[in-house]
Amino acid sequence: MRHLSNGIDFLGFHIQWRRKRGSDKRFVYTFIGDRPIRSLKAKVRALTHRQSQQSLEYVIMRLNQIMRGWSNYFKHAVAKRRFAVLQKFVWRRLIAMLQTRHRWSWTDIRRRFVTPVGRWRPIAAADGTELFDLNSVTVSRYRWRGNKIPNRWATLQSA
Repeated sequence: MRHLSNGIDFLGFHIQWRRKRGSDKRFVYTFIGDRPIRSLKAKVRALTHRQSQQSLEYVIMRLNQIMRGWSNYFKHAVAKRRFAVLQKFVWRRLIAMLQTRHRWSWTDIRRRFVTPVGRWRPIAAADGTELFDLNSVTVSRYRWRGNKIPNRWATLQSA
Protein backbone atom coordinates (compact mmCIF):
# COMPACT_ATOMS: atom_id res chain seq x y z
CA MET A 1 0.00 0.00 0.00
CA ARG A 2 1.31 3.44 -0.97
CA HIS A 3 0.53 6.83 0.41
CA LEU A 4 -0.91 9.36 -2.05
CA SER A 5 1.88 11.84 -1.26
CA ASN A 6 4.27 9.35 -2.91
CA GLY A 7 1.98 9.11 -5.92
CA ILE A 8 0.50 6.23 -7.85
CA ASP A 9 0.50 5.40 -11.55
CA PHE A 10 -2.86 4.56 -13.07
CA LEU A 11 -3.74 4.27 -16.79
CA GLY A 12 -0.74 6.35 -17.82
CA PHE A 13 -1.43 9.10 -15.31
CA HIS A 14 0.63 9.81 -12.20
CA ILE A 15 -1.72 10.84 -9.40
CA GLN A 16 -0.10 12.62 -6.47
CA TRP A 17 -1.05 14.68 -3.47
CA ARG A 18 0.91 17.95 -3.53
CA ARG A 19 0.95 21.38 -1.95
CA LYS A 20 -0.49 24.07 -4.19
CA ARG A 21 2.06 26.66 -5.20
CA GLY A 22 1.64 29.86 -3.21
CA SER A 23 -0.44 28.35 -0.40
CA ASP A 24 -0.31 25.74 2.33
CA LYS A 25 -3.28 23.76 1.00
CA ARG A 26 -2.74 20.32 -0.49
CA PHE A 27 -4.60 18.96 -3.50
CA VAL A 28 -4.59 15.81 -5.62
CA TYR A 29 -2.91 16.49 -8.97
CA THR A 30 -2.94 14.32 -12.08
CA PHE A 31 0.25 14.35 -14.13
CA ILE A 32 1.36 12.43 -17.22
CA GLY A 33 3.35 9.36 -16.21
CA ASP A 34 6.92 8.77 -17.37
CA ARG A 35 6.14 5.58 -19.27
CA PRO A 36 3.70 7.15 -21.80
CA ILE A 37 6.20 9.93 -22.51
CA ARG A 38 8.94 7.37 -23.19
CA SER A 39 6.53 5.47 -25.42
CA LEU A 40 5.62 8.60 -27.42
CA LYS A 41 9.27 9.53 -27.85
CA ALA A 42 10.07 6.01 -29.07
CA LYS A 43 7.31 6.25 -31.70
CA VAL A 44 8.59 9.65 -32.85
CA ARG A 45 12.16 8.34 -33.04
CA ALA A 46 11.03 5.36 -35.11
CA LEU A 47 9.24 7.63 -37.60
CA THR A 48 11.91 10.33 -37.86
CA HIS A 49 15.01 8.21 -38.26
CA ARG A 50 17.62 10.32 -40.03
CA GLN A 51 18.05 7.92 -42.95
CA SER A 52 14.31 7.33 -43.24
CA GLN A 53 13.13 6.86 -46.84
CA GLN A 54 9.46 7.52 -46.07
CA SER A 55 7.89 10.54 -47.69
CA LEU A 56 7.55 13.71 -45.65
CA GLU A 57 3.77 13.66 -46.22
CA TYR A 58 3.49 10.19 -44.65
CA VAL A 59 5.76 11.07 -41.72
CA ILE A 60 3.86 14.27 -40.89
CA MET A 61 0.47 12.55 -41.30
CA ARG A 62 1.50 9.70 -39.00
CA LEU A 63 3.05 12.06 -36.43
CA ASN A 64 -0.15 14.14 -36.44
CA GLN A 65 -2.27 11.04 -35.81
CA ILE A 66 -0.09 9.92 -32.94
CA MET A 67 0.21 13.35 -31.30
CA ARG A 68 -3.50 14.21 -31.65
CA GLY A 69 -4.61 10.97 -30.05
CA TRP A 70 -1.99 11.17 -27.32
CA SER A 71 -2.75 14.80 -26.46
CA ASN A 72 -6.52 14.24 -26.43
CA TYR A 73 -6.05 11.43 -23.92
CA PHE A 74 -3.74 13.42 -21.62
CA LYS A 75 -5.29 16.89 -21.93
CA HIS A 76 -7.05 16.49 -18.57
CA ALA A 77 -3.76 16.27 -16.66
CA VAL A 78 -1.32 18.97 -15.60
CA ALA A 79 0.29 18.81 -19.02
CA LYS A 80 0.90 22.21 -20.60
CA ARG A 81 4.65 22.26 -19.93
CA ARG A 82 5.04 18.62 -20.98
CA PHE A 83 3.23 19.34 -24.24
CA ALA A 84 5.64 22.21 -24.96
CA VAL A 85 8.69 20.03 -24.28
CA LEU A 86 7.34 17.22 -26.46
CA GLN A 87 6.52 19.67 -29.26
CA LYS A 88 10.15 20.86 -29.25
CA PHE A 89 11.33 17.24 -29.28
CA VAL A 90 9.20 16.34 -32.31
CA TRP A 91 10.22 19.53 -34.14
CA ARG A 92 13.93 18.88 -33.55
CA ARG A 93 13.64 15.28 -34.71
CA LEU A 94 11.86 16.31 -37.90
CA ILE A 95 14.36 19.10 -38.62
CA ALA A 96 17.27 16.69 -38.09
CA MET A 97 15.66 14.23 -40.51
CA LEU A 98 15.24 16.98 -43.13
CA GLN A 99 18.81 18.21 -42.62
CA THR A 100 20.21 14.74 -43.24
CA ARG A 101 17.85 13.95 -46.12
CA HIS A 102 18.49 17.16 -48.07
CA ARG A 103 22.00 17.92 -46.76
CA TRP A 104 20.84 21.28 -45.43
CA SER A 105 22.90 23.38 -43.07
CA TRP A 106 21.30 25.36 -40.26
CA THR A 107 21.38 28.40 -42.54
CA ASP A 108 19.32 26.50 -45.12
CA ILE A 109 16.83 25.48 -42.43
CA ARG A 110 16.43 29.08 -41.28
CA ARG A 111 16.09 30.31 -44.87
CA ARG A 112 13.32 27.81 -45.53
CA PHE A 113 11.36 27.92 -42.26
CA VAL A 114 11.72 31.51 -40.99
CA THR A 115 9.49 34.33 -42.23
CA PRO A 116 10.99 37.72 -43.18
CA VAL A 117 9.70 39.01 -39.84
CA GLY A 118 11.75 36.36 -38.00
CA ARG A 119 8.99 33.95 -36.90
CA TRP A 120 9.20 30.21 -37.49
CA ARG A 121 6.84 28.72 -40.08
CA PRO A 122 5.24 25.36 -39.27
CA ILE A 123 6.84 22.38 -40.97
CA ALA A 124 4.59 21.40 -43.87
CA ALA A 125 4.69 18.79 -46.61
CA ALA A 126 4.29 19.54 -50.32
CA ASP A 127 0.58 18.65 -50.16
CA GLY A 128 0.01 21.31 -47.47
CA THR A 129 -0.15 18.98 -44.45
CA GLU A 130 1.27 20.85 -41.46
CA LEU A 131 2.81 19.36 -38.34
CA PHE A 132 0.31 19.33 -35.46
CA ASP A 133 1.15 21.79 -32.70
CA LEU A 134 0.89 20.19 -29.25
CA ASN A 135 0.95 23.67 -27.69
CA SER A 136 -2.43 24.42 -29.29
CA VAL A 137 -4.18 21.74 -27.22
CA THR A 138 -6.42 23.23 -24.55
CA VAL A 139 -5.63 21.64 -21.20
CA SER A 140 -8.87 21.39 -19.24
CA ARG A 141 -8.18 19.84 -15.87
CA TYR A 142 -10.91 17.90 -14.14
CA ARG A 143 -12.37 19.79 -11.22
CA TRP A 144 -13.81 17.87 -8.30
CA ARG A 145 -17.37 19.04 -7.80
CA GLY A 146 -18.45 16.76 -4.94
CA ASN A 147 -22.15 17.01 -4.13
CA LYS A 148 -22.69 19.65 -6.84
CA ILE A 149 -22.82 16.98 -9.55
CA PRO A 150 -26.43 16.74 -10.69
CA ASN A 151 -28.09 13.34 -10.60
CA ARG A 152 -31.66 12.23 -11.01
CA TRP A 153 -32.01 10.77 -7.50
CA ALA A 154 -31.35 14.12 -5.85
CA THR A 155 -33.97 15.78 -8.05
CA LEU A 156 -36.55 13.04 -7.31
CA GLN A 157 -36.10 13.38 -3.53
CA SER A 158 -36.41 17.17 -3.60
CA ALA A 159 -39.67 17.05 -5.63
